[in-house]
Amino acid sequence: MDVIQLTGIRCYGYTGYLPEERFLGQWFEVDLRMGLDLTAAGQSDRIEDTLDYRSVITAVKDIIATSKFDLVEKLAETIIATVLSFDMVQQVELKLHKPGAPIPDFGGKITIELIRSK
Repeated sequence: MDVIQLTGIRCYGYTGYLPEERFLGQWFEVDLRMGLDLTAAGQSDRIEDTLDYRSVITAVKDIIATSKFDLVEKLAETIIATVLSFDMVQQVELKLHKPGAPIPDFGGKITIELIRSK
């Protein structure tokens, strides 16, 4: 299986357990590793024979910007289901990063990692 990776998709969103997270929002980052067959595109050199990853980026950013879930797990599951709905995509590995979680004395980031296949 071939792979297209998209890293550092960054968008402001309103998902979080605390009310202020859903009201004020915060930054999220997404990394995707999508399994698909790129043989036809490699031979034809035509965009129609591959996954136009611009549409994947747009879909991910739209989900982050418009969703107001309590849990990042739900946001991650929604994103990965949408990416899997693209015809060519057979498998997706997703990492959803929440770099500014409002947790006292915690300067790290929270990452949810999911792997799903058709």
